[in-house]
Amino acid sequence: MADKLRFGVFHAPYHLPMGQNPNLALHRDLEFIQHLDRLGFDEAWVGEHHSCGCELIPDPIVFLSNVAPRTSTIKLGTGVLSLPYHNPLWVADRFILLDHLTRGRAMLGLGPGALTTDAYMIGIDPLEQRNALEEDVDVLKRLFAGEVVTHKTDRYTLVEARTQVRPYSDFEVAVAAVASPTGPRIAGKYGDGILSIGATMSAMAPDGVDTLALHWDVMEQKAAEYGQVADRSKWRLVGPMHIAETREQAREDVRHGIDAWFEYFQDVQSAVHFEVAGKTTDERIDFVINSGLGVIGTPDDAIEQISKLQAQSNGGFGAYLVMTHEWANWSTTLRSYELMAERVFPAFQGSADSLRASAKWASEERGTLGGAQMKSVQNAMAKHAAENDARSQS
Repeated sequence: MADKLRFGVFHAPYHLPMGQNPNLALHRDLEFIQHLDRLGFDEAWVGEHHSCGCELIPDPIVFLSNVAPRTSTIKLGTGVLSLPYHNPLWVADRFILLDHLTRGRAMLGLGPGALTTDAYMIGIDPLEQRNALEEDVDVLKRLFAGEVVTHKTDRYTLVEARTQVRPYSDFEVAVAAVASPTGPRIAGKYGDGILSIGATMSAMAPDGVDTLALHWDVMEQKAAEYGQVADRSKWRLVGPMHIAETREQAREDVRHGIDAWFEYFQDVQSAVHFEVAGKTTDERIDFVINSGLGVIGTPDDAIEQISKLQAQSNGGFGAYLVMTHEWANWSTTLRSYELMAERVFPAFQGSADSLRASAKWASEERGTLGGAQMKSVQNAMAKHAAENDARSQS
């Protein structure tokens, strides 16, 4: 795997408390990705949702095509596009367009659809979503490869379907993995990446299942079965964080919105795999910290969390994605990501190692070189004095 850990965000987004101005929230999302680009974040993955009142982006491809010209280096992924909701031919065409418009900065994240209310509105049985995803990824891959595809399901019909424009780049594809093995099965089959949205949920999983180990074990098994390579650099782990200068400050910051976030998962969204506990604000903050779900603390706490995940992964992973939220207010949230870039990135990217080495070397040589410098200054002063004496005597 790559030595340099990449950093990014997994942006649903959760605009909570409920009832915010949606236009303002969407434009703030654009500003947020621009902020990450300026800070040097590597990736931003943006989700697709159609119900439940706070995850406001229904089409990540449209959103990313809007944010692309406002940014310069950050890679932009659908995180994730709910493939069973769409005709694969139009997904292929639209994503190829995004690939061209971004000149290779786009990534395709796929999933079955997280919100059962979304599936309900278009008549999809939630029990069939994961099977549909496996079938549809196969069709989508054939279209990307330039094949002519005839295929029929209960949801769509393709007759000699093909994409008329070829992709601009060899873009990366990643499949979401939360609790089930579906995502790693698909990723392993095609040698794609995994978005382990359930990376920090092992402590909450039923029967103590280590979801992280499950994801990679299935990935390796399927990759070997289909002659693919299970590439750890394509493995992305997701978890929520809010960091500040002190733990006390971080706890105070998240009082702004953490209750609304918990109430969303406890009372609104039917994501039973994402059970969170606590009724009071302090109970909820403690749950995030003590369960290992996320970090509410300092940059050192973030470094410790990521280091634990590296050890748990038994071989490492390619990127850590912060699951975004609005636990804190806007300005404090932006500062949290600044602290990530300033203090957490260097711990895993080695960007400050040469600076520390230079400072150490200078410290070791300080006595010798400082003494020589002082001697040089004294010599210069003596020379100047001697010249003045000579002039006064002439």
